[in-house]
Amino acid sequence: MESSLLFVIKFFHICIMYFFIRTILRWALHIKQSFLFIFICSCSFTPGVKSLSADDWPQWRGPQRNGVWTETGVVERLDEPRLKNRWRVPIGSGYSGPTAAGRRVYVTDRLGKKERVHCFDAFTGNKIWSHSYPCSYARVTYPAGPRASVTIDDNRAYSLGAMGYLFCFNAVAGNILWQKDLRIEYDFKLPTWGIAASPLIEKNLLIVQIGGKDNATLVAFDKITGKEIWRALEDPINYSCPIVIDQAGKRVLISWTQKSLSGLDPQSGTLYWQQPYATRNGIASPVVANQHLFVSSYFDGSMLLKLDSDQLKVSVVWQRKGRSDRITDSLHCCISTPLLLGDYIYGVDSYGQLRCLELKTGNRIWENLRAVPKARWANIHMVRNADKVWMFNERGELIIGSLSPKGFCEISRAKLIDPTLKQLNQRDGVCWAHPAFAYRHIYLRNDKELICVDLTAND
Repeated sequence: MESSLLFVIKFFHICIMYFFIRTILRWALHIKQSFLFIFICSCSFTPGVKSLSADDWPQWRGPQRNGVWTETGVVERLDEPRLKNRWRVPIGSGYSGPTAAGRRVYVTDRLGKKERVHCFDAFTGNKIWSHSYPCSYARVTYPAGPRASVTIDDNRAYSLGAMGYLFCFNAVAGNILWQKDLRIEYDFKLPTWGIAASPLIEKNLLIVQIGGKDNATLVAFDKITGKEIWRALEDPINYSCPIVIDQAGKRVLISWTQKSLSGLDPQSGTLYWQQPYATRNGIASPVVANQHLFVSSYFDGSMLLKLDSDQLKVSVVWQRKGRSDRITDSLHCCISTPLLLGDYIYGVDSYGQLRCLELKTGNRIWENLRAVPKARWANIHMVRNADKVWMFNERGELIIGSLSPKGFCEISRAKLIDPTLKQLNQRDGVCWAHPAFAYRHIYLRNDKELICVDLTAND
Protein backbone atom coordinates (compact mmCIF):
# COMPACT_ATOMS: atom_id res chain seq x y z
CA MET A 1 0.00 0.00 0.00
CA GLU A 2 2.79 2.29 0.94
CA SER A 3 4.65 1.59 -2.31
CA SER A 4 1.51 2.31 -4.36
CA LEU A 5 1.04 5.65 -2.60
CA LEU A 6 4.69 6.51 -3.21
CA PHE A 7 4.30 5.73 -6.92
CA VAL A 8 1.27 8.05 -7.20
CA ILE A 9 3.12 10.85 -5.41
CA LYS A 10 6.12 10.50 -7.76
CA PHE A 11 3.82 10.44 -10.77
CA PHE A 12 2.09 13.66 -9.73
CA HIS A 13 5.48 15.21 -8.99
CA ILE A 14 6.72 14.38 -12.49
CA CYS A 15 3.53 15.80 -14.04
CA ILE A 16 3.83 19.03 -12.07
CA MET A 17 7.47 19.41 -13.08
CA TYR A 18 6.56 18.76 -16.74
CA PHE A 19 3.84 21.42 -16.80
CA PHE A 20 6.09 23.82 -14.87
CA ILE A 21 9.00 23.41 -17.28
CA ARG A 22 6.70 23.67 -20.32
CA THR A 23 5.19 26.90 -18.96
CA ILE A 24 8.67 28.34 -18.33
CA LEU A 25 9.75 27.46 -21.87
CA ARG A 26 6.61 29.05 -23.34
CA TRP A 27 7.18 32.23 -21.37
CA ALA A 28 10.84 32.30 -22.44
CA LEU A 29 9.87 31.90 -26.07
CA HIS A 30 7.22 34.62 -25.73
CA ILE A 31 9.68 37.01 -24.10
CA LYS A 32 12.26 36.29 -26.78
CA GLN A 33 9.74 36.97 -29.53
CA SER A 34 8.56 40.14 -27.81
CA PHE A 35 12.09 41.48 -27.52
CA LEU A 36 12.68 40.58 -31.15
CA PHE A 37 9.50 42.40 -32.15
CA ILE A 38 10.45 45.45 -30.10
CA PHE A 39 13.92 45.43 -31.61
CA ILE A 40 12.54 45.26 -35.15
CA CYS A 41 10.07 48.06 -34.43
CA SER A 42 12.77 50.22 -32.87
CA CYS A 43 14.93 49.76 -35.95
CA SER A 44 12.02 50.54 -38.26
CA PHE A 45 10.81 53.63 -36.49
CA THR A 46 13.94 55.21 -35.06
CA PRO A 47 13.43 59.00 -35.13
CA GLY A 48 15.37 60.74 -37.84
CA VAL A 49 15.81 57.68 -40.06
CA LYS A 50 14.67 58.49 -43.58
CA SER A 51 12.33 56.16 -45.45
CA LEU A 52 14.39 56.66 -48.62
CA SER A 53 16.97 54.16 -49.80
CA ALA A 54 20.28 54.72 -51.54
CA ASP A 55 18.71 53.61 -54.81
CA ASP A 56 15.98 56.28 -54.78
CA TRP A 57 15.86 59.38 -57.00
CA PRO A 58 13.61 61.44 -54.72
CA GLN A 59 13.98 64.91 -56.18
CA TRP A 60 15.16 67.03 -59.11
CA ARG A 61 18.55 65.73 -60.37
CA GLY A 62 18.83 62.96 -57.80
CA PRO A 63 19.37 62.36 -54.07
CA GLN A 64 21.77 65.31 -53.63
CA ARG A 65 20.41 67.52 -56.46
CA ASN A 66 23.77 67.26 -58.19
CA GLY A 67 23.10 64.94 -61.13
CA VAL A 68 25.10 62.05 -59.66
CA TRP A 69 23.86 58.45 -59.93
CA THR A 70 25.74 56.14 -57.53
CA GLU A 71 24.21 52.73 -58.30
CA THR A 72 26.46 49.89 -59.43
CA GLY A 73 25.61 46.81 -61.46
CA VAL A 74 24.34 48.76 -64.46
CA VAL A 75 25.17 48.15 -68.10
CA GLU A 76 28.50 49.34 -69.49
CA ARG A 77 27.08 49.91 -72.97
CA LEU A 78 23.74 49.94 -74.81
CA ASP A 79 23.82 47.07 -77.31
CA GLU A 80 20.51 47.59 -79.10
CA PRO A 81 19.57 50.57 -81.33
CA ARG A 82 16.25 50.77 -79.49
CA LEU A 83 15.87 49.42 -75.96
CA LYS A 84 12.74 47.57 -74.88
CA ASN A 85 10.51 49.04 -72.20
CA ARG A 86 9.92 47.17 -68.99
CA TRP A 87 6.59 48.98 -68.85
CA ARG A 88 4.85 52.02 -70.26
CA VAL A 89 1.75 53.92 -69.07
CA PRO A 90 -0.21 56.76 -70.67
CA ILE A 91 0.06 60.24 -69.13
CA GLY A 92 -0.65 63.79 -70.23
CA SER A 93 1.77 66.53 -71.28
CA GLY A 94 4.30 68.38 -69.16
CA TYR A 95 7.93 69.29 -68.57
CA SER A 96 8.31 67.80 -65.08
CA GLY A 97 10.76 64.94 -64.81
CA PRO A 98 9.77 61.81 -62.86
CA THR A 99 11.16 61.06 -59.40
CA ALA A 100 11.36 57.74 -57.55
CA ALA A 101 11.28 56.73 -53.88
CA GLY A 102 10.06 53.74 -51.89
CA ARG A 103 9.83 51.68 -55.11
CA ARG A 104 7.26 54.13 -56.44
CA VAL A 105 7.54 56.65 -59.29
CA TYR A 106 5.94 60.11 -59.25
CA VAL A 107 5.19 62.49 -62.10
CA THR A 108 2.89 65.43 -62.84
CA ASP A 109 1.06 66.30 -66.05
CA ARG A 110 -1.73 68.39 -67.52
CA LEU A 111 -4.88 67.09 -69.16
CA GLY A 112 -7.41 69.64 -70.40
CA LYS A 113 -7.71 72.34 -67.74
CA LYS A 114 -6.47 70.14 -64.90
CA GLU A 115 -3.04 69.51 -63.45
CA ARG A 116 -2.49 65.99 -62.13
CA VAL A 117 -0.09 64.22 -59.76
CA HIS A 118 0.46 60.48 -60.29
CA CYS A 119 2.11 57.67 -58.36
CA PHE A 120 3.03 54.35 -60.05
CA ASP A 121 4.64 51.10 -58.94
CA ALA A 122 8.29 51.38 -60.02
CA PHE A 123 8.50 47.77 -61.24
CA THR A 124 5.09 47.12 -62.79
CA GLY A 125 3.81 50.56 -63.81
CA ASN A 126 0.53 49.89 -62.00
CA LYS A 127 -1.08 53.14 -60.87
CA ILE A 128 -1.14 53.43 -57.07
CA TRP A 129 -2.90 56.78 -56.81
CA SER A 130 -3.62 59.96 -58.75
CA HIS A 131 -4.88 63.41 -57.83
CA SER A 132 -6.23 66.05 -60.22
CA TYR A 133 -7.31 69.62 -59.62
CA PRO A 134 -8.66 72.45 -61.82
CA CYS A 135 -5.86 74.67 -63.10
CA SER A 136 -6.35 77.13 -65.96
CA TYR A 137 -3.08 78.48 -67.32
CA ALA A 138 -3.29 82.27 -67.46
CA ARG A 139 -0.50 83.91 -69.47
CA VAL A 140 1.81 80.89 -69.34
CA THR A 141 4.00 80.59 -72.43
CA TYR A 142 4.71 76.98 -73.46
CA PRO A 143 1.58 75.71 -71.66
CA ALA A 144 2.21 71.97 -72.06
CA GLY A 145 2.03 71.30 -68.32
CA PRO A 146 3.76 71.47 -64.91
CA ARG A 147 7.48 72.12 -64.72
CA ALA A 148 8.59 71.15 -61.20
CA SER A 149 9.42 67.56 -60.26
CA VAL A 150 7.70 65.97 -57.25
CA THR A 151 9.93 65.96 -54.16
CA ILE A 152 9.64 62.94 -51.82
CA ASP A 153 10.76 62.90 -48.19
CA ASP A 154 9.73 60.72 -45.21
CA ASN A 155 6.71 59.24 -47.01
CA ARG A 156 5.49 62.67 -48.06
CA ALA A 157 5.28 63.84 -51.67
CA TYR A 158 5.41 67.57 -52.45
CA SER A 159 4.17 68.84 -55.82
CA LEU A 160 4.25 72.41 -57.16
CA GLY A 161 2.25 73.32 -60.25
CA ALA A 162 2.94 75.94 -62.90
CA MET A 163 0.36 78.34 -61.42
CA GLY A 164 1.61 77.94 -57.83
CA TYR A 165 -0.61 75.19 -56.40
CA LEU A 166 1.46 73.48 -53.69
CA PHE A 167 0.43 70.09 -52.27
CA CYS A 168 1.79 67.81 -49.57
CA PHE A 169 0.52 64.24 -50.09
CA ASN A 170 0.89 61.03 -48.17
CA ALA A 171 3.34 59.47 -50.62
CA VAL A 172 1.92 55.95 -50.14
CA ALA A 173 -1.83 56.51 -50.01
CA GLY A 174 -2.14 59.79 -51.93
CA ASN A 175 -4.35 61.65 -49.46
CA ILE A 176 -3.68 65.39 -49.09
CA LEU A 177 -1.93 66.32 -45.84
CA TRP A 178 -1.90 70.06 -46.55
CA GLN A 179 -2.12 72.40 -49.54
CA LYS A 180 -1.66 76.04 -50.52
CA ASP A 181 -2.52 78.37 -53.39
CA LEU A 182 0.73 80.33 -53.36
CA ARG A 183 -0.42 82.84 -55.96
CA ILE A 184 -3.27 83.94 -53.68
CA GLU A 185 -1.30 83.79 -50.42
CA TYR A 186 1.84 85.53 -51.68
CA ASP A 187 0.50 87.64 -54.57
CA PHE A 188 3.39 86.82 -56.87
CA LYS A 189 3.84 87.95 -60.46
CA LEU A 190 3.69 84.84 -62.59
CA PRO A 191 6.87 84.37 -64.65
CA THR A 192 6.50 84.02 -68.42
CA TRP A 193 6.85 80.23 -68.29
CA GLY A 194 5.11 79.70 -64.94
CA ILE A 195 6.51 78.46 -61.65
CA ALA A 196 9.27 75.96 -62.44
CA ALA A 197 11.68 75.41 -59.51
CA SER A 198 11.20 72.06 -57.77
CA PRO A 199 10.57 72.23 -53.98
CA LEU A 200 13.63 71.63 -51.80
CA ILE A 201 13.77 69.73 -48.47
CA GLU A 202 16.33 70.82 -45.88
CA LYS A 203 15.91 69.12 -42.48
CA ASN A 204 12.46 70.11 -41.18
CA LEU A 205 11.74 72.64 -43.93
CA LEU A 206 10.23 72.67 -47.40
CA ILE A 207 11.74 75.59 -49.33
CA VAL A 208 10.04 76.97 -52.45
CA GLN A 209 11.10 79.76 -54.81
CA ILE A 210 8.00 81.72 -55.88
CA GLY A 211 8.83 85.43 -56.18
CA GLY A 212 6.10 86.66 -53.86
CA LYS A 213 5.58 90.18 -52.59
CA ASP A 214 6.72 91.43 -49.18
CA ASN A 215 10.12 89.76 -49.09
CA ALA A 216 8.87 86.38 -50.34
CA THR A 217 11.13 85.42 -53.24
CA LEU A 218 11.91 82.33 -51.13
CA VAL A 219 9.51 80.89 -48.58
CA ALA A 220 10.24 78.06 -46.12
CA PHE A 221 7.42 75.98 -44.68
CA ASP A 222 7.35 73.40 -41.92
CA LYS A 223 7.36 70.27 -44.06
CA ILE A 224 4.86 68.47 -41.81
CA THR A 225 2.30 71.21 -41.09
CA GLY A 226 2.77 73.67 -43.97
CA LYS A 227 3.23 76.57 -41.55
CA GLU A 228 5.42 79.39 -42.87
CA ILE A 229 8.74 79.53 -41.02
CA TRP A 230 10.57 82.29 -42.89
CA ARG A 231 10.59 84.33 -46.11
CA ALA A 232 13.50 86.13 -47.80
CA LEU A 233 14.58 88.35 -50.72
CA GLU A 234 12.66 90.74 -52.96
CA ASP A 235 14.04 89.62 -56.31
CA PRO A 236 11.95 88.49 -59.30
CA ILE A 237 12.61 84.81 -59.83
CA ASN A 238 14.26 82.80 -62.56
CA TYR A 239 13.29 79.18 -63.31
CA SER A 240 16.43 77.70 -61.77
CA CYS A 241 16.05 75.28 -58.84
CA PRO A 242 17.71 76.32 -55.56
CA ILE A 243 20.29 73.99 -54.01
CA VAL A 244 21.95 73.61 -50.60
CA ILE A 245 25.73 73.29 -50.22
CA ASP A 246 28.34 73.20 -47.45
CA GLN A 247 30.58 76.25 -47.11
CA ALA A 248 32.86 77.30 -44.24
CA GLY A 249 31.26 74.74 -41.94
CA LYS A 250 27.73 75.94 -42.64
CA ARG A 251 24.81 74.75 -44.74
CA VAL A 252 24.14 77.41 -47.39
CA LEU A 253 21.02 77.76 -49.55
CA ILE A 254 21.88 78.96 -53.08
CA SER A 255 19.20 80.90 -54.96
CA TRP A 256 19.66 82.29 -58.47
CA THR A 257 17.18 85.08 -59.28
CA GLN A 258 16.93 87.64 -62.07
CA LYS A 259 19.08 90.04 -60.06
CA SER A 260 21.62 88.02 -58.12
CA LEU A 261 23.13 84.84 -56.77
CA SER A 262 22.47 84.62 -53.05
CA GLY A 263 23.69 82.40 -50.23
CA LEU A 264 21.35 82.15 -47.23
CA ASP A 265 20.97 80.23 -43.98
CA PRO A 266 18.41 77.54 -44.94
CA GLN A 267 17.00 77.38 -41.40
CA SER A 268 16.33 81.11 -40.95
CA GLY A 269 16.55 82.78 -44.36
CA THR A 270 19.33 85.07 -43.11
CA LEU A 271 21.42 86.38 -46.00
CA TYR A 272 25.06 85.25 -45.82
CA TRP A 273 26.31 86.72 -49.12
CA GLN A 274 24.99 88.08 -52.40
CA GLN A 275 26.60 88.55 -55.81
CA PRO A 276 24.78 90.82 -58.30
CA TYR A 277 24.17 89.04 -61.61
CA ALA A 278 21.39 90.26 -63.90
CA THR A 279 19.87 87.48 -66.00
CA ARG A 280 16.59 87.27 -67.89
CA ASN A 281 15.99 83.56 -68.17
CA GLY A 282 18.14 81.39 -65.92
CA ILE A 283 16.86 77.81 -66.18
CA ALA A 284 19.80 75.49 -65.46
CA SER A 285 20.58 74.83 -61.80
CA PRO A 286 23.70 76.29 -60.16
CA VAL A 287 26.48 73.70 -59.91
CA VAL A 288 29.17 73.44 -57.25
CA ALA A 289 32.49 71.55 -57.17
CA ASN A 290 35.96 72.13 -55.69
CA GLN A 291 34.95 75.38 -53.96
CA HIS A 292 33.55 76.88 -57.17
CA LEU A 293 29.99 77.86 -58.06
CA PHE A 294 28.98 78.09 -61.72
CA VAL A 295 25.84 79.40 -63.44
CA SER A 296 24.97 79.79 -67.12
CA SER A 297 22.09 81.41 -69.03
CA TYR A 298 21.39 81.24 -72.75
CA PHE A 299 21.00 85.03 -73.13
CA ASP A 300 23.47 86.21 -70.52
CA GLY A 301 26.45 83.87 -70.71
CA SER A 302 28.19 82.37 -67.68
CA MET A 303 29.77 83.31 -64.37
CA LEU A 304 32.14 81.43 -62.07
CA LEU A 305 32.42 82.27 -58.38
CA LYS A 306 35.04 81.15 -55.89
CA LEU A 307 33.55 79.98 -52.58
CA ASP A 308 35.68 81.05 -49.63
CA SER A 309 36.34 77.95 -47.51
CA ASP A 310 36.97 79.88 -44.26
CA GLN A 311 34.32 82.59 -44.45
CA LEU A 312 30.82 82.90 -45.86
CA LYS A 313 32.01 84.97 -48.80
CA VAL A 314 32.32 84.63 -52.59
CA SER A 315 34.42 86.32 -55.26
CA VAL A 316 34.06 86.46 -59.03
CA VAL A 317 36.64 84.40 -60.94
CA TRP A 318 35.32 85.36 -64.37
CA GLN A 319 32.15 86.37 -66.17
CA ARG A 320 31.48 85.95 -69.88
CA LYS A 321 28.62 87.48 -71.82
CA GLY A 322 28.79 87.56 -75.57
CA ARG A 323 28.01 85.89 -78.87
CA SER A 324 27.88 82.12 -78.65
CA ASP A 325 29.72 81.58 -81.96
CA ARG A 326 32.98 83.17 -80.86
CA ILE A 327 35.62 80.72 -79.76
CA THR A 328 36.62 82.86 -76.76
CA ASP A 329 33.07 83.14 -75.46
CA SER A 330 32.05 80.56 -72.96
CA LEU A 331 28.71 78.82 -72.55
CA HIS A 332 25.05 79.79 -72.88
CA CYS A 333 23.02 77.00 -71.27
CA CYS A 334 19.31 76.76 -71.86
CA ILE A 335 17.62 73.79 -70.15
CA SER A 336 20.63 71.56 -69.54
CA THR A 337 22.50 71.91 -66.24
CA PRO A 338 26.29 71.77 -66.83
CA LEU A 339 28.92 69.58 -65.13
CA LEU A 340 32.10 70.59 -63.28
CA LEU A 341 34.70 67.84 -63.57
CA GLY A 342 38.18 68.58 -62.28
CA ASP A 343 39.56 71.69 -63.94
CA TYR A 344 36.93 71.81 -66.68
CA ILE A 345 33.27 72.69 -67.27
CA TYR A 346 31.04 70.75 -69.67
CA GLY A 347 27.70 72.04 -70.86
CA VAL A 348 25.26 72.37 -73.74
CA ASP A 349 24.86 75.70 -75.52
CA SER A 350 21.52 77.04 -76.75
CA TYR A 351 21.84 75.42 -80.18
CA GLY A 352 22.80 72.03 -78.76
CA GLN A 353 26.59 72.47 -78.95
CA LEU A 354 28.30 70.29 -76.34
CA ARG A 355 31.22 72.37 -75.05
CA CYS A 356 34.21 72.11 -72.77
CA LEU A 357 35.55 75.19 -70.95
CA GLU A 358 38.70 75.70 -68.96
CA LEU A 359 37.58 76.32 -65.39
CA LYS A 360 40.08 79.00 -64.45
CA THR A 361 39.53 81.19 -67.55
CA GLY A 362 36.20 80.25 -69.14
CA ASN A 363 37.95 79.79 -72.48
CA ARG A 364 36.45 77.19 -74.77
CA ILE A 365 38.59 74.06 -75.23
CA TRP A 366 36.37 72.19 -77.72
CA GLU A 367 32.88 71.96 -79.19
CA ASN A 368 31.01 68.86 -80.36
CA LEU A 369 27.83 68.62 -82.44
CA ARG A 370 27.29 64.84 -82.40
CA ALA A 371 25.48 64.40 -79.09
CA VAL A 372 22.25 66.06 -80.29
CA PRO A 373 21.25 67.50 -83.70
CA LYS A 374 21.85 71.24 -83.86
CA ALA A 375 18.66 73.27 -83.33
CA ARG A 376 17.53 76.26 -81.31
CA TRP A 377 17.07 75.21 -77.64
CA ALA A 378 18.38 71.68 -78.38
CA ASN A 379 18.88 69.95 -75.06
CA ILE A 380 20.82 67.19 -73.29
CA HIS A 381 20.40 66.15 -69.64
CA MET A 382 23.68 64.84 -68.20
CA VAL A 383 24.09 62.51 -65.21
CA ARG A 384 27.36 61.12 -63.86
CA ASN A 385 27.77 57.46 -62.89
CA ALA A 386 31.31 56.52 -61.79
CA ASP A 387 33.65 57.58 -64.63
CA LYS A 388 30.92 57.79 -67.27
CA VAL A 389 28.39 60.44 -68.23
CA TRP A 390 24.88 59.33 -69.19
CA MET A 391 23.24 61.79 -71.59
CA PHE A 392 19.55 61.85 -72.42
CA ASN A 393 19.00 64.13 -75.39
CA GLU A 394 15.83 65.80 -76.67
CA ARG A 395 15.49 63.23 -79.48
CA GLY A 396 14.71 60.54 -76.90
CA GLU A 397 18.17 58.97 -77.10
CA LEU A 398 20.29 57.75 -74.20
CA ILE A 399 24.06 58.03 -74.68
CA ILE A 400 26.79 56.50 -72.51
CA GLY A 401 30.04 58.40 -72.91
CA SER A 402 32.94 60.15 -71.26
CA LEU A 403 34.04 63.78 -71.15
CA SER A 404 37.60 65.04 -70.90
CA PRO A 405 39.65 68.01 -72.12
CA LYS A 406 40.51 65.83 -75.14
CA GLY A 407 36.88 65.63 -76.23
CA PHE A 408 33.59 63.75 -76.05
CA CYS A 409 33.92 59.97 -76.39
CA GLU A 410 30.67 58.19 -77.24
CA ILE A 411 30.60 54.59 -76.01
CA SER A 412 27.08 53.67 -77.15
CA ARG A 413 23.67 55.14 -77.87
CA ALA A 414 20.09 53.83 -78.01
CA LYS A 415 16.62 55.22 -78.64
CA LEU A 416 14.30 55.05 -75.64
CA ILE A 417 11.27 57.19 -76.36
CA ASP A 418 9.81 59.27 -79.20
CA PRO A 419 9.74 63.08 -79.12
CA THR A 420 6.29 64.69 -78.89
CA LEU A 421 4.96 68.07 -79.95
CA LYS A 422 3.34 69.75 -76.95
CA GLN A 423 6.57 70.63 -75.16
CA LEU A 424 7.85 72.33 -78.31
CA ASN A 425 5.71 72.46 -81.42
CA GLN A 426 8.73 72.48 -83.75
CA ARG A 427 10.81 69.90 -85.62
CA ASP A 428 8.98 66.64 -84.83
CA GLY A 429 8.77 67.45 -81.13
CA VAL A 430 11.18 67.12 -78.22
CA CYS A 431 11.74 65.34 -74.91
CA TRP A 432 12.77 68.07 -72.49
CA ALA A 433 11.87 66.48 -69.13
CA HIS A 434 14.77 65.24 -67.00
CA PRO A 435 14.82 61.43 -66.49
CA ALA A 436 15.14 59.63 -63.14
CA PHE A 437 17.73 56.89 -62.52
CA ALA A 438 16.68 54.47 -59.77
CA TYR A 439 16.69 50.72 -59.00
CA ARG A 440 19.06 50.20 -61.97
CA HIS A 441 16.30 51.52 -64.24
CA ILE A 442 15.67 54.77 -66.07
CA TYR A 443 12.25 56.46 -65.88
CA LEU A 444 11.41 59.05 -68.53
CA ARG A 445 8.43 60.74 -70.14
CA ASN A 446 7.17 62.59 -73.15
CA ASP A 447 3.75 64.19 -73.64
CA LYS A 448 1.98 60.85 -74.06
CA GLU A 449 3.55 58.28 -71.78
CA LEU A 450 5.85 57.47 -68.88
CA ILE A 451 8.18 54.56 -69.54
CA CYS A 452 10.61 52.38 -67.60
CA VAL A 453 13.71 50.76 -69.11
CA ASP A 454 15.83 48.19 -67.25
CA LEU A 455 19.56 49.08 -67.21
CA THR A 456 20.69 46.16 -65.01
CA ALA A 457 23.91 44.49 -66.15
CA ASN A 458 23.78 40.79 -66.96
CA ASP A 459 25.66 38.58 -64.49
